Amino acid sequence: MCQPDSRPSRRAFLGATGTVTAVGLSAGCQSSSAPPDRSDAPAPTPPVSPTGRYQAGITLPQPAQRNLLAVVADLVDAAPVRPLLAELGEAIRTLTAGTDARLMGLEPGDLTVTIGVGPRLVRTVDPALPGAKDLPRFSREKIASRARGGDLLIQICADDALVVPAVAAALLERAGDRIRERWRQSGVRGANVRVERGRAAPRNLFGFVDGIVGPHTRAEQERDLWLSGPAPVADGTLVVLRRIELDLPRFAKLSVAEQEAVFGRRRATGEPLSGGTIAAGPDLGAKTPDGRYLVPADAHARRAHATAVGVGLMLRRSYSIDGPAPGLLFMSFQNDIRTFTSTLTSMDNSDALLDYTTTTASATFLVLPGFDAQHPLGSRLFR
Repeated sequence: MCQPDSRPSRRAFLGATGTVTAVGLSAGCQSSSAPPDRSDAPAPTPPVSPTGRYQAGITLPQPAQRNLLAVVADLVDAAPVRPLLAELGEAIRTLTAGTDARLMGLEPGDLTVTIGVGPRLVRTVDPALPGAKDLPRFSREKIASRARGGDLLIQICADDALVVPAVAAALLERAGDRIRERWRQSGVRGANVRVERGRAAPRNLFGFVDGIVGPHTRAEQERDLWLSGPAPVADGTLVVLRRIELDLPRFAKLSVAEQEAVFGRRRATGEPLSGGTIAAGPDLGAKTPDGRYLVPADAHARRAHATAVGVGLMLRRSYSIDGPAPGLLFMSFQNDIRTFTSTLTSMDNSDALLDYTTTTASATFLVLPGFDAQHPLGSRLFR
C-alpha cells in the first residue's frame, strides 16, 4: 500500500488531507472494466469567476467549498514581486477555466484561488498602507518562528478534493525558486446548517455551528469587509490566518449545558442562549429571574461580540483540520486589523473557549484587489 510522503516537494505538493489520498487509492483499485454508471452523477459544480472587482474565495461561493489548502511562503529576496503576482494571476485564470494541462483532466468546478501579500511586502510600497503591520503576540500561543508571518498566502478552495493538490502543484511550479514555503495546512468544512434564506454555516470539531455572525449583506461588507482606500489597496481586504489546536478530549468531558455555556449558543441548533433563531444576535442584557446573564459573562458569544468589543464585523471562512493535531484553521477577513486584534484582546481577558485552544501558526495578509486580463494581479499595489 502506498504511503503519502511526509515531506512532499514543492513541485509534487501532495499536501492534501488524508481524504484525498484515500479517494485516490480507492479510485485506482477499480477492478471492473465496465464504464461507470453516470445516471445518478451529481450536476457539475457551477464555476466561480476568478476576475472582477474582488478576488474570489472570500464572499464567493456561498456557502464556501468543502476543501481548502492554505500555503504560506516567503519571497526570495532577489525575486521581483510584480511579475510573480502577474504570472500567478495568469495561472489562476487558466486553472479555473480548466484549460491548464496540469489539471490532468480534472474539472475545476467551483475552484477559487485567493492571493495575499504579507506586511513586509506592503511596507516596501508604503508603511502607512493597510496590511503593513504585523500581528502582535497573544496568550495561548505555541508558535515556531517558521509558522509566524510570511510574505505570500495562496488559498485554494474547491468542493473536489482532488483538484486542490493539482492546483497547488501548478501554482508552486509557476512560482519556482522565487518563493520559499514556510508552512501549509489543509482543512475540511463540516456539514452546513441553514442560518437563514440563502446562507448556511458549518459545524466545527466541537460540534457547534461556526461563523454565524459576519458582514453578510452588501452594506455590511462595504462597511466592514472591503478596503475603500487608498487606491492601491481599494477593493482588497485584510485576512488573519491562525492554526489552532483544540483540546477535544477535555471539552468532551463537559456536559452539553456546560459546553453551551462556553459558546453562548445551543449546540444542536446554534440559537443564542438568550433566545431567538440561529440568525438572531445574542441579547447580551438578557437575564434570568435571579439576575444571571443568559449568555454567561465569559461565553465566547459575548467576549467576541462586535458591539461589546466596539469593532466592526469580521467574515469567517474557517476549516476544521486533523493534523498535526485536531483543530481549526481560523480565517477572518476585515478591512481594519483592529477588528481582529481588539476582539482577541477581549477574548484573552476572559473567554471560556480559549481554555481549550492553543494557537500554533499565525499570519496576516493584505488580500489584493481583484484583477482581470487588462489589470494583472497585484499591478495596482506594485507599480
